[in-house]
Amino acid sequence: MGAGKSTIGRQLAQQLNMDFIDSDAVIEERTGADISWIFDLEGEDGFRKREERIINELTQMQGIVLSTGGGAVLSKENRNYLSARGYCDLFRNNGGKTIPTHST
Repeated sequence: MGAGKSTIGRQLAQQLNMDFIDSDAVIEERTGADISWIFDLEGEDGFRKREERIINELTQMQGIVLSTGGGAVLSKENRNYLSARGYCDLFRNNGGKTIPTHST
């Protein structure tokens, strides 16, 4: 079960009258493959490089709520893109409840 990032992101985007984008969905759409297949084929390093390119591109957009995969913040580049180009909330799934744990 997911942490609820996309569900919360969609709700937030609707409340703010913004578009919602899920970086994993963009990767899947552009590659024509699901994330697990990319991991199997390219390994985590290959996937993370793709993810960095997509997050770099998406964080340059205005008027969006962006949901990233949980591992995206492991990359210093992604953390820099996210914090320098927008407002960030980190959500954590705690016993079935998704709660904000950090804001920048």
